[in-house]
Amino acid sequence: MHAFNLQPKTLSLAERLADLAVDALIDEADLSPKPALVDRRGNGAHSDLHLGLMHASALSLWPAFKAMADAAIAFGEIGLPLREAVGRIGREGEQAMLDTTGGVNTHRGAIWALGLLVTAAALDPESTAASSVSIRAARLALLDDRYAPRPLSHGAQVAQRYGARGAREEAQLGFPAVLQRALPQLKCSRTAGHGEQNARLDALLAIMTNLADTCVLYRAGEQGLHTMQLGAQAVLDAGGSASLAGRRRLHELDQQLIALNASPGGAADLLAACLFIDRIESGDSLKQGAF
Repeated sequence: MHAFNLQPKTLSLAERLADLAVDALIDEADLSPKPALVDRRGNGAHSDLHLGLMHASALSLWPAFKAMADAAIAFGEIGLPLREAVGRIGREGEQAMLDTTGGVNTHRGAIWALGLLVTAAALDPESTAASSVSIRAARLALLDDRYAPRPLSHGAQVAQRYGARGAREEAQLGFPAVLQRALPQLKCSRTAGHGEQNARLDALLAIMTNLADTCVLYRAGEQGLHTMQLGAQAVLDAGGSASLAGRRRLHELDQQLIALNASPGGAADLLAACLFIDRIESGDSLKQGAF
């Protein structure tokens, strides 16, 4: 007779960070009702995405996030060797994502943002304050990966055309949309007793009020961007997503952005980054132990 080992597995630091990154992506996808984004209600402004695909994509990235954390632990310091290792792993993760989704870009921006943050957290798991992690991520993002493909992404093309700050610049500046807007709003809405889902929606809206979202600019130009920013601010001014007036404004914003085919994917990526930082900031999630 064989006895089953029911002892919980103790996860490595890299495994715990990969878990938290994937959890952040899934929580962002599940959050509802998000304006013009895939959520539990439907596809938003997208014809090629659905919630199941977002979940599958997030899960496909677990090995890449773990490998990035392992690389950070192995190299032990910020430098070009780590930057280029993380870049290579990120490109491999992107290919795994595309293989999973049948070629649909679900999380390219999130691989960049969360990959940097996972790496930064792994470099010094005893220093998990949002500002400390973001500074390490920024220092890494400022290094030039010699092996990165040079063709410009849609986001980079739009950033050049409109003079907007793209995902690369956002990371190089230490994720100001997360630290200065999303995290403070998340904590403020929690303190006000708005409930976790509403607090996360408010954090997303706080990002949208100011972000030059290149996904929106690519799909709907400056009109779409202005609609997103002003509409998000209107929701917060009306009391946020926990209030009846705020929900009405949120519904209006959802309809307006869908009509413009404008989906704030950049803001969604940064919300996932916010949720990841929020989880590791206390340090509890990174302590040695079983999940």
